[in-house]
Amino acid sequence: MPAVELIPKGHVAHLVMNRPEVHNAFDDGLIADLTDAIDAVERDPAIRAVVLTGTGASFSAGADLRWMRGMATASEADNREDSLRLARLMRRLQFLAKPTVARVNGAAFGGGVGLVACCDIAIATDGAKFALSEVKLGLVPAVISPYVIAAIGLRQARRLFLTGEIFTAPAALAMGLVHETVPADELDAAVERVLGLLTKGGPVAQAEAKRLALGMGGMDAAAMEATDATNAALIAKLRVSPEGQDGLTAFLGKTQPSWLG
Repeated sequence: MPAVELIPKGHVAHLVMNRPEVHNAFDDGLIADLTDAIDAVERDPAIRAVVLTGTGASFSAGADLRWMRGMATASEADNREDSLRLARLMRRLQFLAKPTVARVNGAAFGGGVGLVACCDIAIATDGAKFALSEVKLGLVPAVISPYVIAAIGLRQARRLFLTGEIFTAPAALAMGLVHETVPADELDAAVERVLGLLTKGGPVAQAEAKRLALGMGGMDAAAMEATDATNAALIAKLRVSPEGQDGLTAFLGKTQPSWLG
């Protein structure tokens, strides 16, 4: 099965992350498939809106363990290239010229939070949980940081980037990461309501409205590409640093990093 399924339903494209056995965690395949699916949606004039979701119990658990194991032993240059691929995915989703809806069916950690933040509208189940836990590995949420900060604000980001704590769907709602929380059995109905609202707008006007909102908020695709390069270099440097190696090794080996010892 592909890591991502693109399922057209009328004028709506459903992009479904399909790795439920690892809670839709990121690896090279999922990043490539999701980027390709977004590019395909961009080129299809019949698609008016996009719904992004995951199969199984989680939306996306962040980085895949096997992928992290490979990155822990890779060079700084390879880590930078890897981070740039993730950064491109986030940038393509953020600036996709069509309305996007995150259907957050469960936990979203790390890069999963980034995907939620990059969508125009986010609806989560009441029981969904979120975390930006990279510091617990001696790392930082580098490439997703511009999008997360734009969604939740600098003050909230300063806390969550530093503590790495898990927070609930009501907390995500209060800080602006998601727009609505509903019981799990009402999630699809809530998404359909939003899609109904989106169909009332002109597609050209919606594309311009999205570009206008992002521009007024100081976000430009060309400028973001330069920011992505800087942030990719940062996370690559941290992954190969002594603290990053210590944190990744401890996490993968289910031991404690030295700073806890």
